[in-house]
Amino acid sequence: MSYTTAAVLGVLGALALDLLIFRTKLVTRLVFWATYPIIFGFQLISNGILTGRNIVIYDPDAIIGWRLVHAPVEDLLFGFAMVLSTLSLWIVWGRRGVQRTPAAGARRSDG
Repeated sequence: MSYTTAAVLGVLGALALDLLIFRTKLVTRLVFWATYPIIFGFQLISNGILTGRNIVIYDPDAIIGWRLVHAPVEDLLFGFAMVLSTLSLWIVWGRRGVQRTPAAGARRSDG
């Protein structure tokens, strides 16, 4: 399986989780699309550094070759799938009451 195929399947899987399985429907909300450019911008910066300095090198035969700020389009698709899946899971777990109150470390006694 090529990197391109895996990236497209990742996006389709994330969309299926969001729309069909979890029914969180994040991609139908304006707030998702209004805030996604922030994530996208930082993804371009970090990916541009990693690929632009040849820290990460892709086999040209495994990608389609389209790049944006050194980042292969496939990386941007994987990033979208990762963010969408993570946010969908966050909502599902929140609905199920997983860690309703934030807690970090041991509780203190005020006594």
